[in-house]
Amino acid sequence: MSHSILIIEDDPALLFGLKENFQMAGYETTTASNGVDGLKEAMQSNPDLILLDVMLPQKNGYEICNELRQRHMNVPIIMITAKDEEEDVVRGLNVGADDYVTKPFSVKELMARVKAFLRRHKPDAEVMQFGPFALDLHSHTFTKNGNEVKLMPKEFKLLDYFIKNNGRALSRAEIMDNVWGRDVVVTNRSVDRCITTLRGKLDDDPSSPTFIKTVRDVGYRFDA
Repeated sequence: MSHSILIIEDDPALLFGLKENFQMAGYETTTASNGVDGLKEAMQSNPDLILLDVMLPQKNGYEICNELRQRHMNVPIIMITAKDEEEDVVRGLNVGADDYVTKPFSVKELMARVKAFLRRHKPDAEVMQFGPFALDLHSHTFTKNGNEVKLMPKEFKLLDYFIKNNGRALSRAEIMDNVWGRDVVVTNRSVDRCITTLRGKLDDDPSSPTFIKTVRDVGYRFDA
């Protein structure tokens, strides 16, 4: 089954070019040329990946990305922007984007990035494996080389969330909302403390983490 890609872009020539290239490569594509239609299409079609322009009429890319993440849609989002200032990149990552490309860009490079994201963004499974570890959602157990490793409830939920968002830079706010919930008052310190204890169970040397990486000015990223 081919993957589906939603392209939200207001430049007609670029929108047409991207659509043609991805269709020729075997992807199913849907398009939108403004932010309101793009958000609606994203929620209705539930694509496997979204290419999202930042500067859009009616609703910008940051707003769309933020709203999709608020609705707990974990679809990979690659932002397309004419800006390359660091603050714009950080802002995109903070609202939940996975990656970005700056205009003008190579279509071949973009397609390679899309392919890589789709390869590692797999459907949820009852048993999620990485390295010597296995997280079993059915039995609620975590093992290393077949031997059980005890996790606290929040550590288990945090690891589950990280694995399901493998490769994404996650802000502390996102982590708090999805692991602790919005009705619970927690601080960045609580997130950092839980990640520190989890790292201690994943790595022989927690000061040099293998799986949970710190992303400067953003938060954390899990790399399986």
